[in-house]
Amino acid sequence: MVEIFEAIKNGAIKIYEAINYEDLGFIDAKNSSGEKQLKLDIICDTIFEEEFSKIDSIKILASEEKNEEIKIDKNGKYLIGYDPLDGSSLIDVNLSVGSIFGIYENSFNGKDLIASAYIVYGPRLELVIASIKVERFIYKDGKFNFLEEIKLNKKGKINAPGSTQKEWYSHHKSLIESLFQEGYKLRYSGGMVPDLHQILIKKGGLFSYPGTKDKPKGKLRKVFEVFPFANIFEKAGGMAIDDKNKRLLDLKIENLHDTTPCFFGSKYEIEKVMQFYK
Repeated sequence: MVEIFEAIKNGAIKIYEAINYEDLGFIDAKNSSGEKQLKLDIICDTIFEEEFSKIDSIKILASEEKNEEIKIDKNGKYLIGYDPLDGSSLIDVNLSVGSIFGIYENSFNGKDLIASAYIVYGPRLELVIASIKVERFIYKDGKFNFLEEIKLNKKGKINAPGSTQKEWYSHHKSLIESLFQEGYKLRYSGGMVPDLHQILIKKGGLFSYPGTKDKPKGKLRKVFEVFPFANIFEKAGGMAIDDKNKRLLDLKIENLHDTTPCFFGSKYEIEKVMQFYK
């Protein structure tokens, strides 16, 4: 998988420059999830597709920006599911955004994910890889330099509640309020990568994106966002579950863009979720 991670690094450097200098306007098109696309979304997707297409060991590519998967090499071993630019709505206000990657074998089901990674495009360019363990790298002097291994504490201090509050069910609202009553701090930007990155770097907390009255199956996509981060949190010593208290990596997909309610956090916070979602 070394060449896959090298492709991610190469793409990250190109995208970091594109974010700083490219035209950020919208185009007259929507992605596979019905979201209006920035020109930058298309640029980022193209950059990673070009990088991954050079690798013989990749069998299939699936991008959050496209409806269908792309066949690369019929003899390849790996399937790559990726979100080329997570949080693109934050670009115009100059907040951190990211890219997310899941590396699979055989299928895009959670059990077949073998490694994952994400990139943070912020004041610094950072890369986090979860294979055997979770490692953090910072880009400096033309290369990604290892900084630390990421490990979560059993209990954190951050509460990052996603989705529209007026559509929450009462038990979810009670969960979020109970964490604030315990002294948890609200930290939520609306970007999955920066919000989960903060929880990981600060050693714990809860990120929640529940099923709601208007979107009972949640909004976040299993293949491109949920499974990759579930792997990262588990390998960092945390937990990741759905609204049925089921481990996210035990879930299967019904289609490439299948979504699920999801909760990522330290053990204490996830056990608390389980109590409210009995």
